[in-house]
Amino acid sequence: MLPALQKLQKFIRLEAERGYDNRAVLGGLDKILPVWQQEAREDGVPEDFIQDVIHCLEGYASYSVPERAECLQTLLIKINNLTASETTATASPQVQPAGISSPSQTQREKSKSSSRSRSRGYTLPADTLPAHGLKAPLTVLPGIGPRYAQTLRQLGLETLEDLLYYFPRRYDDYSRLKPINRLRYGEEVTVIGTVQSVNNRDTRGGRLNLTEVIVSDGTAALRVNWFNQPWLAKSITPGMQIVLSGKVDMYLGRLVMNSPEWEPLEQEHLHTNRIVPVYSLTAKVTQKMLRRIMYQTVSFWAPRIQDYLPEWVRQAGELMPLPRALLNIHFPESHEDLKAAQDRLAFDELFLLQLGVLQQKRAWQANTATIFEVPDSWLESLIFNLPFELTSAQRRVLAEIRDDLRSGRPMNRLLQGDVGSGKTIVAALAIALVTYHGAQAAFMAPTSILAEQHYRNLSRLLSNPENPLLAPDAIRLLVGDTSENEKEAIRAGLADGSVKLVIGTHALIEDPVVFADLELVIIDEQHRFGVEQRAALRLKGNNPHLLVMTATPIPRSLALTIYGDLDLSVMDEMPRGRQPVETHLLSPLERERAYALIRAEIKKGHQAFIIYPLIEKGQNNNNDEAKAAVEEYERLQREIFPDLRLGLLHGRLPPAEKDRIMRAFRNGEFHILVSTSVVEVGVDIPNATVMLIEGANRFGLAQLHQFRGRVGRGQAQSYCLLIPETNDDIENERLLAMVETNDGFLLAERDLQQRGPGEFLGTRQAGYSELRMANLANVHLIEKARHLAQSLFEQDPDLSLPEHQPLRLNFERFWQGGRGDIS
Repeated sequence: MLPALQKLQKFIRLEAERGYDNRAVLGGLDKILPVWQQEAREDGVPEDFIQDVIHCLEGYASYSVPERAECLQTLLIKINNLTASETTATASPQVQPAGISSPSQTQREKSKSSSRSRSRGYTLPADTLPAHGLKAPLTVLPGIGPRYAQTLRQLGLETLEDLLYYFPRRYDDYSRLKPINRLRYGEEVTVIGTVQSVNNRDTRGGRLNLTEVIVSDGTAALRVNWFNQPWLAKSITPGMQIVLSGKVDMYLGRLVMNSPEWEPLEQEHLHTNRIVPVYSLTAKVTQKMLRRIMYQTVSFWAPRIQDYLPEWVRQAGELMPLPRALLNIHFPESHEDLKAAQDRLAFDELFLLQLGVLQQKRAWQANTATIFEVPDSWLESLIFNLPFELTSAQRRVLAEIRDDLRSGRPMNRLLQGDVGSGKTIVAALAIALVTYHGAQAAFMAPTSILAEQHYRNLSRLLSNPENPLLAPDAIRLLVGDTSENEKEAIRAGLADGSVKLVIGTHALIEDPVVFADLELVIIDEQHRFGVEQRAALRLKGNNPHLLVMTATPIPRSLALTIYGDLDLSVMDEMPRGRQPVETHLLSPLERERAYALIRAEIKKGHQAFIIYPLIEKGQNNNNDEAKAAVEEYERLQREIFPDLRLGLLHGRLPPAEKDRIMRAFRNGEFHILVSTSVVEVGVDIPNATVMLIEGANRFGLAQLHQFRGRVGRGQAQSYCLLIPETNDDIENERLLAMVETNDGFLLAERDLQQRGPGEFLGTRQAGYSELRMANLANVHLIEKARHLAQSLFEQDPDLSLPEHQPLRLNFERFWQGGRGDIS
């Protein structure tokens, strides 16, 4: 047995005999490390085992007794394995060809050491590589036993592959060293110095332990404090050179560092003197421990990962190779390398997304659908007899829909139009194109009150007594509140074809509903329906044409990505005569002005909304600044508007109760509706002229714009009043965009840049919420990924070529076996 291994074995056995009390060595077991490391390397002990010992002993003082036992017993087993392999090698030398000398043991050790250094200092036990690879459990790593593996499982980390793709949530840049005499308060820096003194004492009556270290670098001295980590007094000793990274603080006029990261100078600086990754943690997992595990795994495995992108895609996209990207996303060598790694990994996600939506679009277009053609004269007469003139945007979208309906392929179109842009008129004309031939259409809305609103509007347009396209009884409303007798009659009419248009909620997709000839499906506010609900309605027909609508303006970059399987129509023009809503940003101290405007409008016979970000105080652990609907409703009714009728609406009410309250407000039974964000869906209250939004800083611009769209639906001038929680200039500057423009698409672009894509996704198909690196506001990268995915798709849409098999495996894994929805 090598002397260094023999010495370590002796210390471990002595520690076990003492019950793992960390006193086998004076000052703690980690005190053997500086001398033992040097001896071990001189003896030719494998470097990976030396790193195992360092990992075990450095944190030994902080481990529980069972963890100490597990750590040391693992080392003993590995010592025995090393000794056994050494004995085998000595007893059974390989026969060499004549004239070729056998390499000495020292040469073999040097060769092994050199090989390990090329893989950045870490190897897995050899017997785990072929059997498990990246699917190996974390327990194959040195120092990770079953208990710690269970803890890491709380972070979703179970295999080596999980570690490799567990990306940092941010980075701290400690790569710029500074001398102590040039430190400034508030900086995050790295310094190197020599420990002058170490003092450990209890303070605050024993409730707090303070480890105080004085470090000098020749230019000045710095006081460094750690709290409730008394074992550090054993690890950091006078005369030791250490590297410190952290924030410069101040105490009693002197610069200090509190609880910085630290390492002995001779160690590789995983935590200091570099751009340091910061990972999401859970209880009993520290940054330092997780970084060390990450470094071991990433440095070994990243260079061995196969890059699955075709070479021409990497070159055309100017992308970093995948192995380098995985190394640099965890432990970047520079800011440039980090940016290139982020771009590569984000591109991969966007590229695989685009391939998926292109395949979905192709699958949809491969179907055939009924052709619906109408005479030009008939359509122009229909448009001429409308009670208003169509905008050029409405005419353009109608032409796109007409082309779809006569193409012989199922229409699969997303119609996005700002609040009040006239989407319902376009939907009515699409229905007319289909029912002209006697076919049926279904219109699904997310709530009963919205379904009722569409029913009234579509009946007025399609059953106009002067020019009826459909008989009144051929248009029916099917919602949860519809009586059972009426439901039965509607179902019978749909089954025999006498009902040509049904408007409803999810009641449309229930099993008893059968259509004779469903050829057009229209879904309003489509992001509020799940995949299964959309698919269930579509299956009621035989490849029906599909039109999905949303009043939420969607930025182009996002539409290209999450709706890439849909043809896109945009209505970006308002009908003539619609007055823009006046928007004002008020400070919290100006709230009385808002109440005065509400009272004045109500005296004119109008109504008002007051929106709050929370239902009740304390919801989501929010601070006391946030106002809540329930408490404010009571205060407003009691103190501010005691002579007016107020209604209360929020998301915890049963759906039937929400519909009842909205219906009562629409019918004028309440002067003011106090509500949370549930009011944002496109319910039409023409008599409402004031929208007051409290805690406006808590909402995204797109959502605020949706709220604003609830007023201004009638002829009277309407107002939107925004009151943030504080006078914070930055928040108010963001909200000023609402004052500056009524353009929902411009606001949506700003919202995407500031708040990310969450508000736009809704219940869109699985996969988008799991993007780890892609920023859906990065238009340039999205368009690059889409262009290259389109080029590859044209060459090999099924990824069947031999050179595309690695890509195909990753594609199938990304899409989890093809889960998703074509809508």
